[in-house]
Amino acid sequence: MATQHSRSAARIMMAPAVFLLLVWMLVPLCMTLWFSFRNYLPLRGGDLGFAGFNNFTRFVSSSAFWPSVLTTLIIVGGVLLISIVFGVLLAILLDKPMWGQGIVRILVIAPFFVMPTVSALVWKNMFMDPVNGVLAHLWRFFGADPLVWLQDASVFSIILIVSWQWLPFATLILLTAIQSLDSEQLEAAEIDGATPLARFFFISLPHLSRAITIVVLIQTIFVLAVFAEIFVTTGGAFGTRTLTYLIYQRVLESQNIGLGSAGGVYAIILANIVAIFLMRIVGKNLDN
Repeated sequence: MATQHSRSAARIMMAPAVFLLLVWMLVPLCMTLWFSFRNYLPLRGGDLGFAGFNNFTRFVSSSAFWPSVLTTLIIVGGVLLISIVFGVLLAILLDKPMWGQGIVRILVIAPFFVMPTVSALVWKNMFMDPVNGVLAHLWRFFGADPLVWLQDASVFSIILIVSWQWLPFATLILLTAIQSLDSEQLEAAEIDGATPLARFFFISLPHLSRAITIVVLIQTIFVLAVFAEIFVTTGGAFGTRTLTYLIYQRVLESQNIGLGSAGGVYAIILANIVAIFLMRIVGKNLDN
């Protein structure tokens, strides 16, 4: 049992790391808040003084603001849906004994370690190219005209690219949860005459609920900030401009750091709203 002296010593040893972590997090946040209230144009005079809430008003009144928020939520929802559904199916499949099981698991998890820019380039040039892409040849094989994915189905294409990278993460977490399931429960249900679907919906799926909520929470935090895939493929065109990409455009095109910082504050608010909503779901599942 830890004594008061040992707990105090642990706090003292952890203090430098905690301090550095807080500085690492708080300094950029404070700078963002500071610049959001300034009229800061680095290429047109620098800091031109206090702007009040003008940057916030300009950013939220932009015609691109609400569409970008909607696009962000659609991409997050689509990625979560694909990751959870196919993650559960892959986890169940990988849990079954098979030849070369270790190699198959490595291949399934491998996309998670590919950089977003690389995966986006692979999908753009190898799969979704309307002339030489794999999908274009597949369409022609069946006698159909190839689809210009990044133009005709742009949002779905981004969802597909991001899902391909995050599906291994969901599979890994869900596979770990499935392996912790007591096999005796499944065997008893099978002896009682339960069908495979009944065993899945009434035993396996409830057991996976906590793992699913953790996957949803973690993936949402990261997918809300998706940027590289959009930058490499569509450049924000064809309705794929998310809130993060809108902030990038405002800073790069107008060279207005204050306006971009105000957008960053809105992004923080959106992320916190989604995180609080998801944390309530996670808390309810963990309490059950």
